[in-house]
Amino acid sequence: MVNGFRSMVAQLRFQEMIKGMFLLAVICCPEMLYVHAAEAQGWDDFTRMRFIVPRGYVCYRATKPVVIDGKLDEEAWTYIPWTEYFGDIEGDAKPRPRFRTQAKMLWDDTYFYVGAFIEDTHVWATLTKHDAVIFYDNDFEIFIDPDSDNHEYYEIEINALNTEWDLFLKRPYKDFSPGMGADNGWEIPGLKTAVHVYGTLNDPKDEDQGWSVEFALPWAVLKEFAHKPAPPRDGDQWRVNFSRVEYLPEIILTTNVRKTEKSFLTKADGTRCENWIWSPQGIINMHCPEKWGYVQFSTGIPGTVEFRPDPTEPARMILHEIYYAQRDFFRKNNRWATTIDDLGLAVPTHKSVVKAPVIKRSGDGYTATLTVKLPDGSQKTVSIDQFSKVTVE
Repeated sequence: MVNGFRSMVAQLRFQEMIKGMFLLAVICCPEMLYVHAAEAQGWDDFTRMRFIVPRGYVCYRATKPVVIDGKLDEEAWTYIPWTEYFGDIEGDAKPRPRFRTQAKMLWDDTYFYVGAFIEDTHVWATLTKHDAVIFYDNDFEIFIDPDSDNHEYYEIEINALNTEWDLFLKRPYKDFSPGMGADNGWEIPGLKTAVHVYGTLNDPKDEDQGWSVEFALPWAVLKEFAHKPAPPRDGDQWRVNFSRVEYLPEIILTTNVRKTEKSFLTKADGTRCENWIWSPQGIINMHCPEKWGYVQFSTGIPGTVEFRPDPTEPARMILHEIYYAQRDFFRKNNRWATTIDDLGLAVPTHKSVVKAPVIKRSGDGYTATLTVKLPDGSQKTVSIDQFSKVTVE
């Protein structure tokens, strides 16, 4: 498997880097910039996100013990499918990543397991302190929103030294308000992680194959803000995404050990790290949970269960269209729109829509509501508020 990843190294050119420290803040989450992040996102962002379809993955129940050693070579992983190769965070509009990345998932009564292989010709890491800002190194990141409401989600990052950072977010950065930011003090008691390096760490004189990582995330901790069964039931779906932050090799080779944060994050010409992920976001921001992938938990035999798309997904996208249009409308008018006409949007015509969206003022904000018909004939009411929180009833 590792040798298969090596074939891409000489074939793919560097993609154009995203410029500026501000965008990195939006991707990765420095709390001090949340106000600017909130101001930045609006209708232009939605136009790049609207046609991105979240990926789906069937996560099978483990039938053998999972040994957390970073290698993914035990029998429990043998018949478990890999995800698609990671792509650029903005989607197919950007070049394919220079290196390949894939992940696998498993579960049992105690843990949610994640494993990944990260191809890299020069594996390096410098951060050794728990809860350091791990994306200052090349890293691998996990995002989990159990109930798909865009709020109360988990983020876990790790580097090739097995240094881990975990945090909990009450809301996405674009929806911050006092008391509703990121909780860097949140921890995962019982978390197990391990890394295996295929090559030599922090040695620029040779060429490596990459590194692999394993996580065992305890359901006992994940259930705190899940608002649904944890461990999950057969067929349950959680929203999950994975990200890989990768710096330019010439930066690594010329410095190897970080001199200053700024020198590593931004070169003289303004270029910086790349961001490769499993389920594309459409824009340079991991903190838009509405575009994360769906993980469907199964007790079936690996490879025999079909992924079932969320039947409320069309309604969610219609409501997010309203949400992003409302952000622009409020910036221009200092008030929320109360009709679709005010926003200049067309009445949605998706076949699942039973009733046109209704916007109602709610305190200092609003709630937009939509009724959809599901494949089984039942109906669901889906709503979104000014902080992007989605509710399904």
